[in-house]
Amino acid sequence: MKFLKNILIVLALVMLCTGLDGQVVLQPKEIVDAPKGIIYKKETSFGFRLHENGFAVSFNKGNIPTFYRTNYYSFELGYYRDPREQRQNKNYSLSLFNSSRSYVYGKINSVINLRAAVGMKRYLSEKARRRGLAIGYSLEGGPSIALLKPYYLDLIHIIDDDTRDFEIRTERYTEENAEKFLNENDIYGSSGFFRGFSDISIVPGIQAKASLHFSLGAYDKVVKAVDLGVMADLYIKDVPILVDSEFISNKPYFVKLFLKFEIGKRRI
Repeated sequence: MKFLKNILIVLALVMLCTGLDGQVVLQPKEIVDAPKGIIYKKETSFGFRLHENGFAVSFNKGNIPTFYRTNYYSFELGYYRDPREQRQNKNYSLSLFNSSRSYVYGKINSVINLRAAVGMKRYLSEKARRRGLAIGYSLEGGPSIALLKPYYLDLIHIIDDDTRDFEIRTERYTEENAEKFLNENDIYGSSGFFRGFSDISIVPGIQAKASLHFSLGAYDKVVKAVDLGVMADLYIKDVPILVDSEFISNKPYFVKLFLKFEIGKRRI
């Protein structure tokens, strides 16, 4: 019995030592490289948006109420072209310093977009590590204004049928000159993009965007992000870009896929 008692005492001591050793091993190791960073509260950025038929640049300013959400407002200036536009060039030249410009047949207006929006970015993935990729989505909407800048052509006008003397006149499309404006034989070329800014008209509307948002750098001071999504503009009436015809009809809405690059700064 005494021998058995001694064995039990030895086993108890061994188990106790083993338990103490296990407690030491199971203690959590000290985290040497724990992700730490500044919690920023505000964000300012500039964006460049490419879409199917044009481009836009934007200024964005946001507040960051939580780690996973950013509320922002945006102002955007863009340009839109009709996908049916076809540029042509006759390569006429009146002199060494006066040659014809390429033109778009049937075009009557260039469209410049002004957009304002209130939006929200929400992250779905854990932005745990410095320079990690955060994935989320972005939604925004607000007013949209289409600035219609008349498209001017340099048209050939015959002064004397016998001598074939002519002069070049700069004209925009009207019902009165429609036949000449659409006669390719009377077109010398485009009058240039900057012609017509004094004759701009406005068509108001609304716009909305939805996109997947990819942000690089959870704790970085610099904003680096890419958006891939869809955008839509809806106006109160048709936006005339090309002359209406049997094959071409202007419409009051535009839906486009886009890719946006964004860069900026965050601050406390």
